[in-house]
Amino acid sequence: MLKNYLKITWRNLRRHKAFSLINISGLAIGMASSALILLWIQNEVSYDQFHAKKDRLYSVYNRSVFDGKLWCWNTTPKVMAKTLKQDYPQIEEVARTSNNNFLFTINDKHLNVPGYFTDPGFLTMFSFPLVSGNKNTALNNIKDIVITQKLAKKLFGNDNAMGKTIKIDSNAYFTVSAVMQDLPNNTQFKFEYLMPWSYLKKIGGDDTGWGNNSIQTWALLKPGVTEAEANKSIVNITRSHSEIKDIDVFVHPSGKWRLYSKFDQKGKISGGRIETIRIFSMIAAFILIIACINFMNLSTARSEKRAREVGIRKVVGALRGSLISQFLGESIFIALIAGLIAIVIVQLSLSGFNRLTDKQLYIPYSSPWFWFTALSFILFTGLISGSYPALYLSSFRPVSVLKGTFKAVNALITPRKLLVVVQFTFAVVLIVCTIIIRQQLQYAQDRETGYKKDNLVYVMMTGNVEKQYALIKNDLLASGAAAAVSKTSAPITQGWSDSWDFIWDGKDMSKKIDFNMFNTDGDLVKTMGLKLIAGRDIDVKTYPTDSVAMILNETAVKTMGFKNPVGQIIKRPNDATHFTNWHVIGVVKDFILQSPYEPVKAMIIQGPKSWFNVIHFKLNGAHTTAENLKLAEKVFKKYNPDYPFEYNFIDQDYAKKFGDEQRIGTLASLFAGLTIIISCLGLFGLAAYMAQNRIKEIGVRKVLGASVAGVTTLLSKDFLKLVMIAFAIAMPIAWWAMYKWLQGYSYRISISIWVFVLAALITIIISLITVSFQAIKAALANPVKSLRSE
Repeated sequence: MLKNYLKITWRNLRRHKAFSLINISGLAIGMASSALILLWIQNEVSYDQFHAKKDRLYSVYNRSVFDGKLWCWNTTPKVMAKTLKQDYPQIEEVARTSNNNFLFTINDKHLNVPGYFTDPGFLTMFSFPLVSGNKNTALNNIKDIVITQKLAKKLFGNDNAMGKTIKIDSNAYFTVSAVMQDLPNNTQFKFEYLMPWSYLKKIGGDDTGWGNNSIQTWALLKPGVTEAEANKSIVNITRSHSEIKDIDVFVHPSGKWRLYSKFDQKGKISGGRIETIRIFSMIAAFILIIACINFMNLSTARSEKRAREVGIRKVVGALRGSLISQFLGESIFIALIAGLIAIVIVQLSLSGFNRLTDKQLYIPYSSPWFWFTALSFILFTGLISGSYPALYLSSFRPVSVLKGTFKAVNALITPRKLLVVVQFTFAVVLIVCTIIIRQQLQYAQDRETGYKKDNLVYVMMTGNVEKQYALIKNDLLASGAAAAVSKTSAPITQGWSDSWDFIWDGKDMSKKIDFNMFNTDGDLVKTMGLKLIAGRDIDVKTYPTDSVAMILNETAVKTMGFKNPVGQIIKRPNDATHFTNWHVIGVVKDFILQSPYEPVKAMIIQGPKSWFNVIHFKLNGAHTTAENLKLAEKVFKKYNPDYPFEYNFIDQDYAKKFGDEQRIGTLASLFAGLTIIISCLGLFGLAAYMAQNRIKEIGVRKVLGASVAGVTTLLSKDFLKLVMIAFAIAMPIAWWAMYKWLQGYSYRISISIWVFVLAALITIIISLITVSFQAIKAALANPVKSLRSE
């Protein structure tokens, strides 16, 4: 029986090649699109879920109120980890991580490599397997270092790295104590080596202050200890060990690190990347449903072609159940062919999709779980797409069919029309969402930054750069490579520091107000192209007291309530009893330091009596960029010869802020386009069958004088009515979805009516082109041929 069903299915596919091609290609594109999205979703939800102790792993967070709003953040004091382990029995192990970037030297190889300072417990808490070495002892000695296989290959080629010595910066030598497998692509940790925290302490990077939240702390709870119990125990740790009395501490579970990073005003989890996951889960479902609807519509449209087959089978004794099984078997067989084609499409698309999503996705062909999932996916698709056609075709009455009185119903509302409406509703929703996402992205990109990004470059202060800074600055200007130079605490595109301990006349001491902090040695306004509203730039050469000078942004002036900010004194504590008096010398127009989607925060720019990490310089407009960079490289090589000249353009750095939204917008555009293609494939097939079924009617109309335009309109208008109904349903759904999405951005667009008009025009034009092709073809056919049999 099964062999017979397969023969019938295969013959039907060969007999109706156009129908088969449309059905299989539609299903294949839909399944491939859904599979790509599901691969991406699987990667996102699996972040850091490979750790053996994941159920007991937590990140330590702070929580406090600033200017009337509750803030939660995951940077902590360095001393917190030690205190947690010593004083809180619920904690089994702790580890701190602090980013660093050292120069690694092996003979004539020089590499700037990103890594972490961390505690020995890191390797036992997290499941990052070692290829060689002992995880229990690998970070015990102050000059031990753990490197990844990738870094070992860079440094030592194919030689065994264990026990080898690496020169770090210009004065320290470390011994490779372990080699780690390269990090998987589904972890938030990004490092190529691990160095002992004891070395950070030796070079003066450790401290015991509870107000310096600058590193991340990870905690492993003891077996049986719940998150609620741990939170109840440690909530007052900062209050108990310092004079800070308004900060709560809590832990955040590893299962929520990636997807749940937002907290509401009650301190409860309120979302994060999970919102994007939900959106794309719906898109994957929409695309698959649309592909299945195509199959349903085309199968039921051919009902009259298979009605006689059903009638004969029923007359000779076939039960409805066996007919349903046959038709479901056909749909599963077609889904299997489409599924195999979909796997090929996914494999061919993965390299481009990985570039688009910045992932390293792959198909795990060797995994039995993959094949089980793939077959289940194909079976599910076959059952869904074949369910309605199987029930519909098996319901035919043999008497009506064999008498020749059976005709497909042409009622006002039919399941087929409903399916077309559902299909195009999904398509219109995706088109509207894509347009609005693109609008929001463009809106943020067009926002005034407050500084001039063009020809602005920054270099990290490594090696001897800090000691030789004065000479480097002088030579950059003298050589003509730069028009202006400024030393700062961070790149102007990134906020590395903030503080809430500033005091000024008139401050309400009951409120805690957080300020972004930025440091400069001078010439900041000139170098960055900031707009000075009042006062002047910091200039220590002309004004020696500018070592403790400050510049405020507009928001800081409003926050502090200053009417005449220039000349105001702002105090900042050095410790419990000593303060530094900073004097305000200028005010600059607000500029974007962090997210371009959020309001600019109050900012204080401190003068030279501060710390520095970065050199910014404005390239000389009289030379080409390449000439300027060549001159700058000579200067840096002269004073810092052991280090490579590595620079970053501010405009490129700023563009990275839009990475996630650009990916979402591009993916939404891609899948909206595929949705339209799949929908139009189905519409094309339906139009072809409708034209074929009405070929005699068209012939009669033409003989009676109907024009080509009239016949085309007759065949097209019913489909366009369905598309318009779909648009009317889709409009409020799309508006609601995008309204909710935009609430996640403080700096956002308002949804305009023209977006819906544009989506309607796009849908109507594409649908009209699709349907009109078949309609015009039928209208141009010779009526003699269609009426010859009458």
